[in-house]
Amino acid sequence: MTTWSNLSLQDSASPLMEQLLFFHDHTMIVILLIMMIVSYTLNYMVMIKFTNQNMLHDHLIETIWTTLPAITLTLIALPSLRLLYLLDDSMNTMITIKTIGRQWYWSYEYSDFTNIEFDSYMTSEKDLEINGFRLLDVDNRTILPINTEVRILTSASDVLHSWAIPTLGIKIDATPGRLNQGTFIMNRPGLFFGQCSEICGANHSFMPIVIESTSINLFIKWLTKMI
Repeated sequence: MTTWSNLSLQDSASPLMEQLLFFHDHTMIVILLIMMIVSYTLNYMVMIKFTNQNMLHDHLIETIWTTLPAITLTLIALPSLRLLYLLDDSMNTMITIKTIGRQWYWSYEYSDFTNIEFDSYMTSEKDLEINGFRLLDVDNRTILPINTEVRILTSASDVLHSWAIPTLGIKIDATPGRLNQGTFIMNRPGLFFGQCSEICGANHSFMPIVIESTSINLFIKWLTKMI
C-alpha cells in the first residue's frame, strides 16, 4: 500500500507488474538524461555572452538534434509495444471469473464452478475490525490461487466502471453491454487492494476490490464451502 513515506509504485505481485516497474524505471532514466542534457545546454546558451551563429544554421547540428530524439523514442517505444503485447496475451488460463460493476459494489461469478456468485460491498466502519483496512476492505473477498493464470471478464449493469488492481498491473473498463477481458498471475500470497478507477457517481470512491491470494489447497477448501 502507498503511504506518505512511500511515494513510488506499489510492490508487484505479478510478473506483468514487474515488467511494468522495469519499464517505468527505464523510462525515468531516459527522461532524467534528457532533462540533464537540455538543462545544461540552456544554461550554457544563457551564460555565454554571445550565441554562435553556426549553431543556428548548421546542417550537422540539425541532423543531430533530429536523430537523437528519434533514437530516444525508439528506446522507449520498443519495450512499450512489448508490454502492450503481454497485456493482451492469454495462453493457458486455468480459472475464469466474471465481475459486474454496479452502483456501488461489485458482483462476482466463478464461471468454471456452479452456484458460486456473491456481491462484494465495502465494509462499513462500524463493522470494521481493529486491524481492518478502512475504505479498502470488503465483506466478501475474491479468493484466487497463487501461480495460476486467471482470466477475468468485466462488464457493468448501469454506468461505466473500471476494475483495477495496481499491485497486479491490471485495469479493465467495465462497460454496460460490453464484455472486456484481462488476465493475470499472482506470484505471492497476500491481500491485494484496488478500487473503481472510473468516476461512476456519488459513491465512486466507496466500491473497493480485494483479492486474496492463497495456495491451491486453501482455494479448494474455500470452493468446497461455497458450493
